[in-house]
Amino acid sequence: QVQLVESGGGSVQSGGSLRLSCAASGYSCRRSCMGWDRQAPGKQRERVATIDSDGTTSYADAVKGRFTISQENAKNTLYLQMNSLKPEDTAVYYCAARICGGCLYIIDEFNYWGQGTQVTVSS
Repeated sequence: QVQLVESGGGSVQSGGSLRLSCAASGYSCRRSCMGWDRQAPGKQRERVATIDSDGTTSYADAVKGRFTISQENAKNTLYLQMNSLKPEDTAVYYCAARICGGCLYIIDEFNYWGQGTQVTVSS
């Protein structure tokens, strides 16, 4: 079955950097949409970034210019490089995927999620 396993979360001071990784397995499709969602305490889950198989990316306004999503297709691995982190970036970050389909850029984009990894940014 499809599995998404995140790693790389942790605690960092404001202005610092972290890189999240997501190892994807259990499927084989020529095209899939991958991304990252996050959920802060007491808030709804929100979309952070998406990347299509052709490399097209999109970002939430709150992270544009600070976060970079990328993928290494040969290793079925997704990354999120987070720079200039702010306390408001504190959340559980989830790797997400729409298997066997391109990105639609809709709210219900994904149908698979990982277990999440905690990112905490202190001021």
